[in-house]
Parts: sequence; C-alpha cells; structure tokens
Amino acid sequence: MTSLRESTSSSSRDVAEETPPALASMWRLCKLGYSHEPRLLSFAFAMSLLGAIPDAMLALLLKFLADGVVVGDRRLIVLAVVGMALAVTLTWLMRVATARVTRLFRDKVTIALETHVAGLQASVSTIEHHERRDFLDRLAILRNHVFVLDHMYMSLFSTAGWVVRLGLTAALLMSIHPALALLLVFAVPTVVSSSWRPAVERDAEESSAEHNRLAMHLFTMATTAAPGKEVRVTGIGDELVRRRRREWERWYGPVSAARWSSAAWHSLTWAIFGSAYVGGVVFVASGLQASAGDVLLVLAAGGRLSAYIAASMQEIGFIRGVWLDGARRLAWLEDYAAAMTAKADQPAPERLDDGIRLDRVSFVYPGTDVLVLDDVSVHLPAGRVVAVVGENGAGKSTLVKLLCKMYEPTSGEILVDGAPLSLISSTAWRAEVSGAFQDFFRFEFAARTSVGLGNLPAVADDGAVRVAVRKAGADEVVARLESGLDTQLGPTWPDGVDVSFGQWQKLALARGFMRDEPLLLVLDEPTAALDAETEHDLFSRYAEAARAGSRGGITILVSHRFSTVRMADHIVVMQGSKVAQVGSHDELMREGGAYAELYSIQAKAYH
Repeated sequence: MTSLRESTSSSSRDVAEETPPALASMWRLCKLGYSHEPRLLSFAFAMSLLGAIPDAMLALLLKFLADGVVVGDRRLIVLAVVGMALAVTLTWLMRVATARVTRLFRDKVTIALETHVAGLQASVSTIEHHERRDFLDRLAILRNHVFVLDHMYMSLFSTAGWVVRLGLTAALLMSIHPALALLLVFAVPTVVSSSWRPAVERDAEESSAEHNRLAMHLFTMATTAAPGKEVRVTGIGDELVRRRRREWERWYGPVSAARWSSAAWHSLTWAIFGSAYVGGVVFVASGLQASAGDVLLVLAAGGRLSAYIAASMQEIGFIRGVWLDGARRLAWLEDYAAAMTAKADQPAPERLDDGIRLDRVSFVYPGTDVLVLDDVSVHLPAGRVVAVVGENGAGKSTLVKLLCKMYEPTSGEILVDGAPLSLISSTAWRAEVSGAFQDFFRFEFAARTSVGLGNLPAVADDGAVRVAVRKAGADEVVARLESGLDTQLGPTWPDGVDVSFGQWQKLALARGFMRDEPLLLVLDEPTAALDAETEHDLFSRYAEAARAGSRGGITILVSHRFSTVRMADHIVVMQGSKVAQVGSHDELMREGGAYAELYSIQAKAYH
C-alpha cells in the first residue's frame, strides 16, 4: 500500500511541476467555450471570417475604379462604386452583428470560466496549491487572467479574420507580380518578434511576482479597515507606503527592462518590413509596365497589408502573452486537480472500531527541507477524546492537516481502521470530518447560513443550526443580534452588523458542531479568544457527548490550556516534530517529562 501511495503521490507532484503545451492548452480552452455556448461561438467565428472578405476586396475595387477612369469605361466605374458601397455596408453590418453576438457570448462564457476555475480550486483535496509560493504565483496570474479569458475567444476570431484578409491581400499583390509575395517574407520577423515579445515580458512578470503580491498585500494593509487601528496606533502608515513602493519597484524594474528590450527588437523588425514595402511600391511604379489601377492596387493593398499584419500581430501577441499563458495555467490547474483526486476513490467507513493510526509518518512542506513531522507513530483510539499539546512549531497543526487530508504525508501512512487514508475519497472522508480552527474564516452571510455551512445539506434546517449554536455556547451571541439567526453579518453589507472576534469565534465553533457524530472532530485552538473557564465548560460538555456517540468518532483537541487538556482520554505530547509522550493526564504526570513540566509551569501561573 505504501508503495502505491508514494507512486501516486510522486505522479501528482510531477503533474504539479509540469506546464501543459501551449497549443494543446489553447485547444482545451476552445473546447471549454464551445461546450458552454456552441451556437454563439460558431456564429461569432463565422461572421469574423465572412466579414474579412468585403474589407479585403476594397483594394481590388479601387483598381477597377482607377482603370475605369483612365480608359473611360463607365460600366467599370459604376461596378467599382457599387461594389465599394456594398463592401462598406456589408462590413459595417457584419461588424455590428458580430459585436452584438460576441458581447452576449462573452457575458455567458465569463460566468462559465470563473465558475470553472473556482470549482477546480475547490475540488483539489489538499491545500498545497494555496500555500506553495510557486503555485501561488501561477494562481495569482490565473486569477488576473480569468477575467479577460472571455476576450481571448474574440481575439482568436479576430486573428482568423485578419489571416483571411492577409491571404486575400497577398493574392491580389501576386496578381500584379509574384515577386510582391516577398512582402510576406519580410513580415516574418514581425511575426516572430510579436510572438516572442509577450513571452519575455510574461516571464519577467512571473519571476518577480512575489514582490508584486507583497506590494498588493502592503497596499491592502494600508487601505482596509481590519488593520486600520494597529496601523494608526503604531504609526506605521508611512512605512507601509515606503515598503509598498520599494516592492513595486522590485517587481516593475525587471518587467520594465524586459519591455524596453523587446520593444527595441520589435521596432527593428517593423523597420525591415517598412523598407520592403517602399521597395515594392517603387518596383511596381517604375520597374513594371503597370497600369494606374495596378499601382493603386499595390498602394492600397500594400498599405492594408501593413495594417493587417499589425492587427494580426497585435492579436497574436495578446493571445501569446495573455491567452496562451492563461490557457496553460488553466490546463495545469485542470491536470493538477485531476491528479490530486483520481487516486482516492475508496468509501469512508460507517463507524470506527479501532481508530486512526499514524505509522512512521513524516512530513516536509513543499519547497523546504525541514521535517515538520519526523517518523511519527501513534494510535488515536476510536470513541475517545485525544488532546495534542506541545510548544509552538512542534507540528500540532500539521498533524491536524494530515488527518483532514489537507496534505498527504511525505512518507509513512495514516490508517483508518486499517485502511490507508490516502486511498479514501477526500469527498467521502470530509463528509465524516468536522472542525473548528483558530484561523477560521468569517463567512459574511446571514448568521444561520454562516453556521449552517458546517453541514451543507442541513444549512436550511433551523433545528440543526440552533442545536449547533447551543453546543458552541453561542446562544448569547445570537440573542444579541437584532434579527437573531437572520441577521446579516459584516458591516459592509446592507443591514449588516459587525461582531467582535470572540463572537465570530463562537459562530465558527458552532459551524464545526453542525455535523452530528462525525468520525473525526478537530478542535484546533478554536476558543483562543474565550476565557479558560468558558473553554473548559464548553469542551467538558462536548467531550461527554462525544464519548456517548455510537459511531466511534474521535475528537482531536489542540489547546495550550492544560485545564482543558487534562479532560482528554489520551494526550499526545509533541516535541521537536516527534511524539514525545502518549497517555492520560494522570499517567503523564506520574511519568514526568515534557508534559509534567509544561503543566506545572502553567499551573503556577494561575496561582
């Protein structure tokens, strides 16, 4: 089993490190848009191609007009004028129709793409992608790109239209003389520079993305309400501004240098094409026995050729610099989410008989080489309350993350009644896990929703919500709210109210109690804002209820307060990333060692 887990974990890491090919990623994004809006996408694409034809044919109609004027052919003049009028009218009509359809398509596909990205991130069973610096850089750029990915379908359609224009224009020029096709050859450097330039700039942006994220973080600290009091009391506002400026310059310096360098090369390629265009006009005007219409066609088509190439390169550059990068990051996220969920498909047990065992579990956070957990082996018995204690940095919260499947162990196994946790479906396991954490999130919904989210199927069950509120000792908090459980939380919303940190904490604790008899209940210092007596009374009541359960559920309590810890059936003492001691309070006090020392220090502080 261990080799299978390590093999699948290794393959997941391989997927995490790889970025899918650009063209394959673009094709996947096209299929995604087509799957949501096939008719609108097909119509917009067709109109982009058809609209290119009359626009490109204007140069030919100008030739007819000039030849008609020179030879005095009235019918040719009328044909040319009517043709130009129709071409302009059709171009305008198709442009208007395309604009209306594409706007509707963009509105619909934007919601689909944002939903897709949010769903992918939520579907990943671990939180590694939220904590690894390299992943955060990728996701930060993807979040910025997802709001413009809808433009990229239009950019692709426009590019196809410009390519059609280029093809027709090249054909018109070659009808005068095949040598004029060399203008396209001289345009190749502009294509190369346009494709290369955005990639260089994007690499520069990503290589210094950490500084940009820090600059944004400092800006948020200086301008939002949450840190406002401390910013003013400490007087660090000016320092935040200075640091924000410094970090922004560290990000912008390399980006600016890359932009200037790429712009210089890009300008050189356009100078090459401009010289070739001038030479082509001179060649036709003086080197060929060309008619006035032919000269006018070369002038018009050549001028349009440069405009078409410029527009094509602009769209290609946008696609290369934004869409392909965004598409590759989206494809990477799709592959990563699939790799992290495909290997675990076993159901969670209905009840626990033996409990959870950690067998020589070690863990290193990605991007570091520091062992946070080192060869940990411990048994968490079914139906018991287990306290985990230790100094800061001993690995307590990391142990909780592994039990909740937020991460996979670097080595070793976690066994749930003998079955590897790594092979149990994350969705199935999480349905049997409940918890409250010190770093809880403030869900600014109605109070009943903020609590009820702890068990989504019961979010509208008023009875279940009130029971959870009562278990968490949050009745007084709800009673003080103007509309009770129907009160909107968060002062920034209409009729919303602000509540204290301690009140938020009790509501978060109530959210953790929404599930009835979970197989694993994790209480990771969720009552730090409460006094010791309130915490003790709260957990005493819940520990009694947990022991009376019929499913063998395990309650994990992480706390620094030994008055609360001593009520646990088993106490796991973490020290230096290892398990130092295991036993009941009385056993550990008799044994002496780290637990007895810590308990004595805290007990003296209360006397």
